[in-house]
Amino acid sequence: MARRYNSPISYRLREIPVKQIKVWKDAQARTLDREGIAELAKSIKNEGLQNPPMVQKESKDSYLLMSGQRRLAALKRLGAKKIPVLLLTQGTKYDLENAKAASVIENLHRNKMNTKDMAAACVFLTESVGKSKAAKSLGISQQTLKKYLGFAAVPDILKKYVPKELSRDDVTKLHQTIPNVYKAVKIAERIIPLDQRLRKLYLQTLARSSKMSHPKLLKNAKAKMLQQKVTIELNKGNARKLQSLAARNGMNVMEAAEKIMSDYLKKR
Repeated sequence: MARRYNSPISYRLREIPVKQIKVWKDAQARTLDREGIAELAKSIKNEGLQNPPMVQKESKDSYLLMSGQRRLAALKRLGAKKIPVLLLTQGTKYDLENAKAASVIENLHRNKMNTKDMAAACVFLTESVGKSKAAKSLGISQQTLKKYLGFAAVPDILKKYVPKELSRDDVTKLHQTIPNVYKAVKIAERIIPLDQRLRKLYLQTLARSSKMSHPKLLKNAKAKMLQQKVTIELNKGNARKLQSLAARNGMNVMEAAEKIMSDYLKKR
């Protein structure tokens, strides 16, 4: 049986040639930034290598990198020919797919990943170890994992809107509803100015009626938003309290009432 990717490990310290260490593309946690590597190289030069990269033997003159991609890059920058490594023992080494999974998980927890790289890691881990283990390893819920998996399929031309103009969920839903990337981009440009609630209702309407024109989609979304409004009649005492609360928090009465109701419903 293949060793589980989250089992206890043991290793020994060895020194091996840098050129024998292999980094496989789909196991990289993120694109390495040059400035960060330069700073790390300077730190290693001044203070020494505090935590050697971890590898496992693949063949006679080849080792797979398990963790320490940035440290390896920094050591290469310093011109190192041989480096100390933590070599996994034969009894705790991984099979190839679990090795890749372990490398992704290790690098993920050491580095800040952007949305695109996180999506790629979710796809890779799901294919390697399944959705349940992938979510647990990444420290996210299965629902969040599903969202990242959906986002991974989104074309780069739509991903560029995340996170400044549109959310990950927005572009995922848009792509799933409108597979034609040029049409999807045109719609994306139209919904960027909309506030978050109206945009959500717009995309919901679009999912049900993908051939509907933009003006009609917008009209239907606004109508649904109006339907969500509720009128509450307050007695004079509560009305004065609401006005006072709104004034203290720099809000108008409607904003204060909406916040109170929203906070109340979240607790139910």
